Amino acid sequence: MSISLRNTLTSSKIAPQGAAQLGLSRKGPALFWTLTEGARASAEMTSFIFLRRLMKRLPKGDGHPVIFFPGFVASDFSTKPMRKLLKDLGYKTYGWGLGRNLKFNDTREAKMNALLESVYKKHGEKVSIVGWSLGGVFAREVAKSNPDMVRSVISLGSPISGDMEHSNAGRLYEVFNGKPSDTMTDRLKTISTAPPVPTTSIYTKTDGVVAWKGSIQRPGKTQTENICVPASHIGLGVNPLVMYALADRLAQVEGKWTPFKAEGLKRFAFK
Repeated sequence: MSISLRNTLTSSKIAPQGAAQLGLSRKGPALFWTLTEGARASAEMTSFIFLRRLMKRLPKGDGHPVIFFPGFVASDFSTKPMRKLLKDLGYKTYGWGLGRNLKFNDTREAKMNALLESVYKKHGEKVSIVGWSLGGVFAREVAKSNPDMVRSVISLGSPISGDMEHSNAGRLYEVFNGKPSDTMTDRLKTISTAPPVPTTSIYTKTDGVVAWKGSIQRPGKTQTENICVPASHIGLGVNPLVMYALADRLAQVEGKWTPFKAEGLKRFAFK
């Protein structure tokens, strides 16, 4: 990328493009959902373990490679359940291999791009990228820089509106990465713009870390969609409904993307 993503992620002056254009509130998550994150995530992990064998029957695709980017302060350990499940479904799965997602700089950005290129060349086919929370922001930006290598992008509870007010983690991020410069560029206003590949934002209205309004993609001419699930932010990576949505999206035939349809009983679980 020609302009460092660091300023994009830390600047509190970024124009709230996505939320403003959709007429959504700039408020952060409700305190109740924040305080109950731990308990709800534990319940989701329990349900994941209980349903793990049944989830082997989820939709299977063509086994193309999938890279997973963890959320802020998390590591590859957090995405391991998703990666193992999708491996069982036949996909070639990869963690990002960069330790904890704490500091961001040009070197780390280059390594994410290099990982994508390496996996793309190794398998000779386009790669899907799944990003959880901040990892979803990275996934979208990497795809913008390398659209010819990316098959699809799926973000989980990611702050993609460009408005730092939507996340409770903004101040903590600045602790590790410092204050941004005052230099403002057009790039700072495009974080809410989806990459030119099929892009899915999976979010929850009971997110206690990133307000759901901050995860909504703007409608446009590109292949974009939003899928709402009942979940906590911390539990998105083990929530069985999220796993179903992931499997469904990844199983699509390349070049024949269609929006997710919550039909029949699915209408009670997905929005």
